[in-house]
Amino acid sequence: MFLHHSPFWLKAFFPGFTWHIPTKEKIIFLTFDDGPIPDITENVLDILARFNAKATFFSIGNNVQKHPDVYEMVKTDGHSIGNHTFNHMNGWKTEDAVYLENIQQCTAQLNLETKLFRPPYGRIKKSQSRLVLRDKQIIMWDVLSGDFSAEITPEICLKKSLQYTRPGSIVLFHDSIKAAKNMLHTLPRYLEHFSEKGYRFEALPM
Repeated sequence: MFLHHSPFWLKAFFPGFTWHIPTKEKIIFLTFDDGPIPDITENVLDILARFNAKATFFSIGNNVQKHPDVYEMVKTDGHSIGNHTFNHMNGWKTEDAVYLENIQQCTAQLNLETKLFRPPYGRIKKSQSRLVLRDKQIIMWDVLSGDFSAEITPEICLKKSLQYTRPGSIVLFHDSIKAAKNMLHTLPRYLEHFSEKGYRFEALPM
């Protein structure tokens, strides 16, 4: 069970986190978690290029280590990179020191300057977030596509993603094997829909 749209009370509970970008302009901030993954991430890059769209990729350090060529493609195409820990670590189940060390391990693997961080599963302790926020932005999401869920169809994934998007939305997709079916159905149709409405798609500044 999950919410496709982050409610106001959740945002209020974590006021230091970034959930959306306040703007009256027709801008959407697409984000992709869990890559890079061969073929899947490359398909995402091809789809984004068709619509002249930029996005932010919250990369797992271990995947960057295993697939450096795909990671380089993401950077070469002009997209932003964010830290998603080295091992997709659940902060709720991890001691603070171990969690922070895993973030630093990912930072070293990314080998670039980025202040963007997204906690895997959106799960991070208050004690961890206080430390992370010293030098990073914790980027959450306004719209959760739900592409990772086997309980929803590609059609529902698209419908809900369209329904809750607004100017300044941070929209969460996954360039992962588990999410591929729903995401690859939804993404081009989502981009086409909002392109026709005059929206543009930008990466978050690193």
